[in-house]
Amino acid sequence: MTRYRPPPPKSAPYVTPAGFEQLQEELRVLWKVERPEITRRVAEAAALGDRSENADYIYGKRRLGEIDRRVRYLSKRLDEVQIVDRLPDDTNRIFFGATIDIEREDGESLRYRIVGADE
Repeated sequence: MTRYRPPPPKSAPYVTPAGFEQLQEELRVLWKVERPEITRRVAEAAALGDRSENADYIYGKRRLGEIDRRVRYLSKRLDEVQIVDRLPDDTNRIFFGATIDIEREDGESLRYRIVGADE
């Protein structure tokens, strides 16, 4: 008898319309602004010669890897997310995308927003 259990089915991650736009903007900045700039710096550092002790080259290559990982993640995630744009009829209940004000016993007021992990 095995103890293997199949993984649970994946559910779509939820985001608000504003969160979706933030993810799209982050992807655009990484791909169109940061990556070309870092690529240019790495090329300049590589042209200087000895790459083994060239900190600009080493750091640039590491940063390119970080950018590429994040771009892959965001590209995949943007295809998977489900945008929640509908507010429930009962505004006395807590729901996804809601902003909640909580007042503590000492009178301090706290504000929370219920969103997914990507926001």
